[in-house]
Amino acid sequence: MLPFRSGRSAYRGWLLWLLSVALSVLISAPPVPGQSKGHRKRGRATATPSASPGEQSLTNIPLPIGHEAKGLVLPDFDGEGHLRGRFEAGTAHRIDQEHIGFQLLKITTYTPENQPDLKIDMHTSVLDLKTRVLSSQERTTIQRSDFNIAGDSVYFDTNTRTGRLIGNVKMVITDQSHLTAKPNSSQ
Repeated sequence: MLPFRSGRSAYRGWLLWLLSVALSVLISAPPVPGQSKGHRKRGRATATPSASPGEQSLTNIPLPIGHEAKGLVLPDFDGEGHLRGRFEAGTAHRIDQEHIGFQLLKITTYTPENQPDLKIDMHTSVLDLKTRVLSSQERTTIQRSDFNIAGDSVYFDTNTRTGRLIGNVKMVITDQSHLTAKPNSSQ
């Protein structure tokens, strides 16, 4: 018969057993693709344009159907290998072979000169991997240095970098100088 421990010694024994099981699971668990591995340097995306089979990009998201990844960051390159966007998702999950769902998605697009252009904030969205169209049925905000615009739903084509906001659209122009500038005339 095993001795029965009561009180604090039983609690300590149970706690030590639980801690040892948790540590052995953490040590032996394989890394999950798409999860962050601690703190990384923040800065510009410096991924190489030629995406290798193991590298994450919008066309190669290593996430099995039904699984979720937290803190996923994906670069978006054009056909010539230039960085045109960076996707940062609070969580991402593979819906099926052709669709990825995102929560708390922040997108930064870049100009051909590699300067930040648009910042897009979406609460929930779905990326169609075939058409590369990102859609959301929730309020979405788009910011640029000279304007802010928001709408109830959005469709954003990541290939052409064009989009459509629908419903209750509100735009605030923050820099009107280029709108009011008069052309030079020699009068």
